[in-house]
Amino acid sequence: MNFNLLLENLTNPALLFFVLGIIAVCLKSDLEIPPNSSKFISLYLLFAIGFKGGQELSHEAFTSEIALSMLFGIGISVFIPVYAFFILRRKMSVYDSGAIAAAYGSVSAVTFVTAVSYLEAQQLSLHGHMVAIMALMESPAIIAGLILITVFDKAEPAGINKRSVIQHSLTNGSVLLILGSLVIGLLANAKQAEGIRPFTNDLFKGFLAIFLLDMGVVSGKKLKSFYSFGWFPFVFSTVIPLINGCVFAVLSSFVTKDISNRFIFAVLAASASYIAVPAAMKITVPKANPGLYLPMALAVTFLVNITIGMPLYFFIVQAF
Repeated sequence: MNFNLLLENLTNPALLFFVLGIIAVCLKSDLEIPPNSSKFISLYLLFAIGFKGGQELSHEAFTSEIALSMLFGIGISVFIPVYAFFILRRKMSVYDSGAIAAAYGSVSAVTFVTAVSYLEAQQLSLHGHMVAIMALMESPAIIAGLILITVFDKAEPAGINKRSVIQHSLTNGSVLLILGSLVIGLLANAKQAEGIRPFTNDLFKGFLAIFLLDMGVVSGKKLKSFYSFGWFPFVFSTVIPLINGCVFAVLSSFVTKDISNRFIFAVLAASASYIAVPAAMKITVPKANPGLYLPMALAVTFLVNITIGMPLYFFIVQAF
């Protein structure tokens, strides 16, 4: 285990701002982010992730392996929410199950950055198309979560038109923004992208910190809901990511033989989104409890991945 890497990530400002939000609630402070500002930041983060992914993809020479890798990544982000949803439904509401399933099918940008640092420590480099794959894996998981919620929501009429459900999911503002930003980033040349780079790149970590501060405040107010579910959220957010990471560390060998790419696939499969999915769910599924899916993804799964997960996944991709 790399304790320097662990310490570096535990002192990451974004993570600490999330903790600050929880502390503010515990101290009964009046600290809060205005709702309109919070919504703007959520939309900004989706836009920035999508655009940067499109830019990375535009710099790659497109090959059959890259195309297969993209399909594999999308397949991961659809498969995980589906099977996770039915596990979660045994203990949780349809809204919470869908939101958590989407979070675990999607990816964590901060965990991704940590994985890149881990690769560099192993004297390996990241291939640019994996950044685009990370961005591509956000939307399918959100769509899958929304479809599952809509189909299994008993409050809705029994005869659900699945075509309209899929159409609504694809045209949902959050999904449309990240997909549209990805396409725009792909079409824009380097000179054109440079003009908005300070907005998409330089400001990202600052907005992320404010977003997580807001999420910390929201989560702090609903932590009792997290504790009220007892052992189940802790076990799920610890065991499921490790299973996902190990399984896809092996399965990725059928897509690519590159150790770096396989390791990244394992990390993406094991990570849980606490940026794109919470931003989308905050807007589209307000009945879902962020006091569940945020602490699970950020306080448990993130720490499991950077301590136990990454060394385990790297060992597996080398051994198999």
